[in-house]
Amino acid sequence: MYRQQLLDCHNRIKPYIHRTPVLTSRLLNEIAGAKLFFKCENFQRMGAFKMRGATNAILLLSEKERANGVVTHSSGNFAQALSLAAQSLNVKAYIVMPSNAPEVKKVAVSQYGGNIVLCEPTIEAREAKACKIAKETGATFIHPSNDMNVIIGQGTAALELLEDYSGLDYMFAPIGGGGLIAGTALAAHYFGDNCKVVGGEPYEADDAYRSFHSGKIESNSTTNTIADGLKTVLGDKTFPIIKKYVHDIIRVTEDEIVIAMRLIWERLKIIVEPSSAVALAALIREKESYHDQQIGIIISGGNVDLNQLPF
Repeated sequence: MYRQQLLDCHNRIKPYIHRTPVLTSRLLNEIAGAKLFFKCENFQRMGAFKMRGATNAILLLSEKERANGVVTHSSGNFAQALSLAAQSLNVKAYIVMPSNAPEVKKVAVSQYGGNIVLCEPTIEAREAKACKIAKETGATFIHPSNDMNVIIGQGTAALELLEDYSGLDYMFAPIGGGGLIAGTALAAHYFGDNCKVVGGEPYEADDAYRSFHSGKIESNSTTNTIADGLKTVLGDKTFPIIKKYVHDIIRVTEDEIVIAMRLIWERLKIIVEPSSAVALAALIREKESYHDQQIGIIISGGNVDLNQLPF
């Protein structure tokens, strides 16, 4: 079922997304002790992989649902993705954003036509405000990660990577709400040749790691991480897929994230946000376990505030 859904989704969203490039670096291969293939979703429309899932979710709505618009809550990248996808399809988008969201992401949402509604920076406040808007306007709520249409859409990045490089042994991706790694794990299962998926997560927001090992969804008491895109928690759609199809989750420190981010900027000559660097940081931390393997790494996005660089 998921195999066909991934193929259908890819064909459905192709007119609205970029097929992003895959970059390599001899020096990064030497540092990691493996052959690395970076799927650069920082070159995706609106600068992140989330354009894929947002587009798929809107395309699967009925005409009546599209007429009433869509609503989501997001600290940044999905806010931009849903705004641009909605604009591309002539659909109104209401975007609930926490008041502490990066200014660069607020500006981008406005530029993509999203109607921003600010709220307190808590999950509870975000959900309450989005629910209120949905009731008042009739807009369809689309969750940034815990939605199967979104998850399948996010998985098309890994599908493309496996089409280009079918012999990958592992694929690394960052974990926030779990939509990217869940979709990646499904794509690897159905289209890889025994390709295992490994997640990277900050110690400062390690709910997925703890959930993975406890067998139930855990929460975070604090999320003091530079990887602002990874502060959200798993949901009842993403977690079962992660439990079944993800091989391992590796936690990394804030210093390791910054080092990996700088390596990507310096060696690949591309702009990536801190959340994107977590996957490479996880691989480098445990590189002895992946020596001489062929490894895909999902660079999730490049929407970084250039006035807030950590180096």
